[in-house]
Amino acid sequence: MPLKLSDATVSSFDNVFDKFKSEAPKNKANFILFLADKDPSTSLSWCPDCVRAEPVIYKTLEASPDDIALLQAYVGDRPTWRNPQHPFRVDSRFKLTGVPTLFRWEYDTVSGRLEDHDAHLEHKIKALLSAD
Repeated sequence: MPLKLSDATVSSFDNVFDKFKSEAPKNKANFILFLADKDPSTSLSWCPDCVRAEPVIYKTLEASPDDIALLQAYVGDRPTWRNPQHPFRVDSRFKLTGVPTLFRWEYDTVSGRLEDHDAHLEHKIKALLSAD
């Protein structure tokens, strides 16, 4: 089954997240990946951990035979992300401390998470994917 991707920025997150939540029951698993924006001069993320983790996350989720949704939530450029009052840092649902962070979303809440130091580990992504 194809991986269903949707993208959100800080400004579009609420609307995209509402749609993501409304479609969640149709999927076997639903994930939210918070990651850094791409640097326009290089087309790469400004975050080295994101550069390392993204391909592993996508490959692992795409290999699943189940319907999976992935909301990619971009935190902004480095100065925006570094602000302690960044909306994703202070959001009580996520309490984000680093990027990339991969959340499993079930029953209208976070049911599992991989922080920046674990998000590139395929066996941990698979464990999060198979968690029931």
